[in-house]
Amino acid sequence: MQTKVFQSGNSQAVRIPVDFRFDVDTVEIFKQDNGDVVLRPIPKETQNTFLALFENFDDGFIEALENRENPQIQERETL
Repeated sequence: MQTKVFQSGNSQAVRIPVDFRFDVDTVEIFKQDNGDVVLRPIPKETQNTFLALFENFDDGFIEALENRENPQIQERETL
């Protein structure tokens, strides 16, 4: 099946026919070694699991991160 490629702002976009419609908000895109471009849906459960990881950090942990002192930048010889 063929479809149209068009400009959307500074990006190139592809019109996806209804038979190939995604049921998710986010897809992974990558190019295979042979040059094929692949779109793979990222399940909502994966997105929710990733976001749920941050719920385990309490306010004290976040505050400690915000208030920590960063080490000084080290001077090194050029390679």
